[in-house]
Amino acid sequence: MREAMHGSAIPHPFADGGYKKLLIGGEAVDALSGQRFESRNPATGQRLATVAEGAAEDIDRAVAAARAAFEGPWSRFKPFDRQRVLLTLAELVDRHFDELSTLDTLDMGAPISRTRAGRQRIVGLLRYYAGLATSIHGETIPNSAPGDHLSFTLKEPVGVVGAIIPWNAPLSSSVWKIGPILATGCTLVLKPAEQAPLTALRLGELALEAGVPAGVVNIVPGLGGVAGAALAAHPGVDKIAFTGSHTTGQAIVRASAGNLKRLSLELGGKSPNIVFADADLDSAVPASAMAVFANSGQVCSAGTRLFVERTIYDRFVAEVAAFGAALRIGDGMDPETQLGPLVSQQQLERVIRYLDIGTQEGARRLGGEGRLTQGALADGYFVAPTVFADVDDGMRIAKEEIFGPVISAIPFDDMDDLVRRANATPFGLGAGLWTRDIGKAHRLAGAVRAGSVWINSYQTMDPAVPFGGYKMSGYGKESGTQHVDEYLNTKAVWIRI
Repeated sequence: MREAMHGSAIPHPFADGGYKKLLIGGEAVDALSGQRFESRNPATGQRLATVAEGAAEDIDRAVAAARAAFEGPWSRFKPFDRQRVLLTLAELVDRHFDELSTLDTLDMGAPISRTRAGRQRIVGLLRYYAGLATSIHGETIPNSAPGDHLSFTLKEPVGVVGAIIPWNAPLSSSVWKIGPILATGCTLVLKPAEQAPLTALRLGELALEAGVPAGVVNIVPGLGGVAGAALAAHPGVDKIAFTGSHTTGQAIVRASAGNLKRLSLELGGKSPNIVFADADLDSAVPASAMAVFANSGQVCSAGTRLFVERTIYDRFVAEVAAFGAALRIGDGMDPETQLGPLVSQQQLERVIRYLDIGTQEGARRLGGEGRLTQGALADGYFVAPTVFADVDDGMRIAKEEIFGPVISAIPFDDMDDLVRRANATPFGLGAGLWTRDIGKAHRLAGAVRAGSVWINSYQTMDPAVPFGGYKMSGYGKESGTQHVDEYLNTKAVWIRI
């Protein structure tokens, strides 16, 4: 492990230690309770802002504003008008991208090299949804009903959407919700994670600047168990779009029963990343390492179960561990940093607990010094990248989502047995395959139960390609034309001629 230089305290116009209010009905407003919470840089402990802490009564106000906008001025926007504001928002995000990506880094710790690298995808998402805004349509359907009838369908916006996003990628998570909602003519109440609320608030300001009418986009930071729970259960919300843990997803499913809300859920994972002896190992080693170590392991589709063919197992796993040990760890604002901190003390404690569990279960730990506190790292939530070898499928570190820079390396011999073991998980978000054998790749791509399968790469994303899970990794898709369908109702119309 190499320590990056400590990032200097760089002034930021939206993270100046000041007070940030809720965004409701186009206005910055205090929480009705007057409660506030602090947002701090997880690399340094520095206070970035004090934020109004929304609660159930603030969710009520935001839902009312979203409903009024949905039934009012926003309903009169034509597809071209929605496309125009999305394209304007895309231009504003592009223009302010350095500011927004820096805000992500300050608020949740990801290296600036990672957040800045997201420009093409994030701006591209908004432009992609802008293109879809003018292509939403129903269809005429020949029917066999008695008499003469014309039948066709209309595609209509679901209505008021409550979106709840995680802290591991605030900007892209916000855009992934705002884009299709604006494209389809829905309105939004967004509850960002309390660990990293600032980027969403700033994006809400840019949406207003882009010409999105007041009340269409509302941002209500607050605690998940309070503001998030109120949003999930609210009778005035027509749909919930949630990204986060499967346990919270289950709670949202239960809360949605009151008015049978539409749901789309992108939940956790314990994704298999499978390396065969015939793979291009020079490519597979760094990619397999960064399939987990990127963003300090705080990625839902991280390839945390590393299955390696036994004939190359010892060599390959050792090289992955060595790659992790050479990564530069430090403040995300340092451009040389490759791994930043975990987002919070709570997440740090969770990851450290799993490191202890892996050792107790008998896995062999390769490198990984646990929490890092030397020098400039002392005030942050830093954990060294860790590889556990000789992991058994039944160990907790092989079954449970850790959400930290921890790989469980598992040997395999037989392909049929491999498929069974790869699928022996309640999750099904992603999977990686490394092989030069095209037949083997096709066979496994069809056999692995996961929403995305990457062959000879990992975590590649594009606005046009859908992303979402199987099993307890959730349902519904983000990106692609399927994403827009998640926010539309289909109405059948019959006309007797």
